[in-house]
Amino acid sequence: MDLLEIIHPDAVRSAQSVGSKKRLFQDLSAMAAQVYGMDCDGVVEALLERESLGPTGVGRGVALPHARLENLDRIVGCFIKLDRPIDFDAVDRQPVDLVFALFAPLNSGVEHLKALALVSRTLRDADVCMKLRNNESASTLLAILQEGPNSVAA
Repeated sequence: MDLLEIIHPDAVRSAQSVGSKKRLFQDLSAMAAQVYGMDCDGVVEALLERESLGPTGVGRGVALPHARLENLDRIVGCFIKLDRPIDFDAVDRQPVDLVFALFAPLNSGVEHLKALALVSRTLRDADVCMKLRNNESASTLLAILQEGPNSVAA
């Protein structure tokens, strides 16, 4: 599995300005509805429900909100680079500016976890995050995400 299988080019946005986590979830849901035909209200509700179990801000300015949804036949994602970081109750208490939302079918099981691990590995890489923060073009952001972390053979 790679990010090409998960994220559509139209599901990458830059310089988005939001004032709260709830507003961010509304924007992610609108993007998911537009790009993947998902139910906007259902996506917001699922993201808020998952977030109530524990914050998905993983540290260093990155958040990985995710939810399982009915009427979804495959795992899909949306990426937003915020122009101003927002409070996200992240584990390191740092505000978030890079957000990759992942949506999976209710019965996705291991595939959902594999996709979450792939996205997490990609955004845990300091070089990837630096490149994302230093670029504005959605197509460039997508290319950086798809390239992922540089692997160095030992």
